Amino acid sequence: MLSASMSAVRSTIVVPLRPASVCAKCQQRSISVCNSIPDEDLHRLAAIATTAAIPVGHGIIEEGEKADHFYNITAGTARLFKSMPDGRRQIIGFAGPGTFLGLAVSDSFGFGAEALEPMRVCRFSRVGLGRLMEDFAVIEQRLLQVASTELVLAHEHMLLLGRKTARERLASFLLARGAMSSSCTMAPAFSQHRIVALPMARSDIADYLGLTIETVSRTLTRLKADRLIALPDAHSVDLLDPARLKVIADGDF
Repeated sequence: MLSASMSAVRSTIVVPLRPASVCAKCQQRSISVCNSIPDEDLHRLAAIATTAAIPVGHGIIEEGEKADHFYNITAGTARLFKSMPDGRRQIIGFAGPGTFLGLAVSDSFGFGAEALEPMRVCRFSRVGLGRLMEDFAVIEQRLLQVASTELVLAHEHMLLLGRKTARERLASFLLARGAMSSSCTMAPAFSQHRIVALPMARSDIADYLGLTIETVSRTLTRLKADRLIALPDAHSVDLLDPARLKVIADGDF
C-alpha cells in the first residue's frame, strides 16, 4: 500500500503535459532522452507524458511497486534508496535534472526515490514509450546509452566503497556533483572552481559514501583547511581546486 505522501504525489500526476512547444523549450531536453525526438514530432512525446511538482520529502518511486512508468527529472534532486529487512534504508544515489529513472528494472522497481528539494518530473508510460521506439529507433539507442552509464556509475560506486579512503570518497563525490551541476556530463572541467549545490543532508552523504557523519564533517573541514574547498553554507560547496581534488579522488596524492 502506498504511503500518504506517495498517494498525494500520485494524485498530482494526472495532468497531461503542456503543448509540445513547452517540450521544445525545456532546459533539460538537450541532456535527456527526450532529445531523441525531432521538434516536429514532440507532440507525440507530449501525448504520452504527464507532469508533476513533487514537494520536499514526498516520494516519486516506491520500492517494489509495479514498474509501469519511466520518470524524467526536469528540476530538483531526488534521493535514491533501498530498504533493508530491519527497516533501515541505504542511500544508493542522488538524481538531478536530466536523469531518466526506471530503466534498470524488470517488473517492479528495485529502489525508492523521494524529493530532497522541490522537484518537477515528467512521467512516461512504458507502453507509450515502447510505441514511440517503434517509429524512432534512436530512442532505444539513447535508452541503452543511459542504462550503460548507470552500470558504469554502479561499478564506480562499488570501487568507492570497497577501496577508497574517506578523503578519496568525499573528493570523488564532490567532483561528481560538480560534473552534474556544470554541464550534466560525466567529464567535468578541472581547470576552474565552481559552486556546487548539496541539497542532501550530511547524514545522506555519509550513508551514500559508507562513512559516519562525523567522518564526513571532519573530512570536509580538512579539505577546507587545505584550501581545496570553501563552504559558503550548509547546502553548497565551492570547489576551489578541482584539479587537486581529482588527484585525491584518484588516489595519486
